[in-house]
Amino acid sequence: MPNSAIDHLVVTSSSLAVGVEYVEQVLRCKMQPGGQHPRMGTHNALLRLGDKCYLEVIAIDPDAAPPQRPRWFELDSLSFNSPPRLAGWVMRTNEIQTVARLRPLDTGSIEEMSRGALEWQITIPADGGFVCDGIAPSVIQWKGETHPASRLPDSHISLIGLEAQHPDAQRINTWLSSAGFEGPLSIQSPLDNATIELTALLQTPKGVVRFR
Repeated sequence: MPNSAIDHLVVTSSSLAVGVEYVEQVLRCKMQPGGQHPRMGTHNALLRLGDKCYLEVIAIDPDAAPPQRPRWFELDSLSFNSPPRLAGWVMRTNEIQTVARLRPLDTGSIEEMSRGALEWQITIPADGGFVCDGIAPSVIQWKGETHPASRLPDSHISLIGLEAQHPDAQRINTWLSSAGFEGPLSIQSPLDNATIELTALLQTPKGVVRFR
């Protein structure tokens, strides 16, 4: 049986600077430099939310060569004035080969990735999209014993949990159960059978923030 948990939150932005400014203003924090993802032509900045959890702002790297495939997290679909948003999340597992084959969801193929000295495997749909509009996670398995969040300075911000609404809530929850997921996550079916929404509840020095 796999063991799975929330690994990190994904905030997409039309540019890294705009995304970082947005997060820092909303959470009254200081984000840390991340690095480049050469295979995807993207770069990121990070905020520690716990020993094994962080928030990532990710955007197209204007100095990188365009990849010969769609970029991940639907970044190719963003326009110049697309606002930063909490677009999805990533689930950590100890058995990515098993989890990637689980149905009823298709999380994409397993890709080998790196950023600096970090190496990991992650599921990416062929079209670079999100699974179930970002309410279902991408799946990651880190290589090595040290989680990257543990290398970041304490932000004094922590993740309380995730709340989501999606018409396919039952199907997503069934898949998460099969993946051995445990964590503070609630996915409900919306009353209008149409609303799609992802909210992170974050504990900050100024109180609880509902971050979208």
